[in-house]
Amino acid sequence: MGICAEELRTLVIRPTLKHLGEWSPAAENLLLGTAAQESGLGFHLKQQHHRGLGIFQIRPQTHRRIWDDYLVHHPDLASSVRGLASQHEFLSNPHAELATNLSYTTAIAWMIYRRNEKPLPTAEDTDSMGRHWRRHFQRNSHLSVEESAQDFTKNYQQFVQRRAASAA
Repeated sequence: MGICAEELRTLVIRPTLKHLGEWSPAAENLLLGTAAQESGLGFHLKQQHHRGLGIFQIRPQTHRRIWDDYLVHHPDLASSVRGLASQHEFLSNPHAELATNLSYTTAIAWMIYRRNEKPLPTAEDTDSMGRHWRRHFQRNSHLSVEESAQDFTKNYQQFVQRRAASAA
């Protein structure tokens, strides 16, 4: 079934990006599209063939690299991201937060994009969002960049646009 796209947008993605001081329509749509592409908007939080967790299917090693290689150089941002994590669970099992804490996993997904310091595509250009996703978020895809962009657009239309239209 998954998560309602508009609720994910307005109750999780937008507030998380605003908390980080990073909100833009393009960032919001890119993360929504990433969740659609990676997990069908939360239909799967852990897939058999994939080692990632949560709505963004973030791998534990990627999670660790975000903290060890990127956030370590951005202490104020690291503090904002850490503020979204659970007090006790994060200390005992930090990777579980990727599956159980929507705001935290959204922040980590955004850090995956942010660390590349590349300009975002426009908010309406799903093909460019798909290429951006493939180049900066899911670099290990078996699909070419163009095939990935098409797949991303298809999933964005299916899980975000159609569901939003049917909910209206």
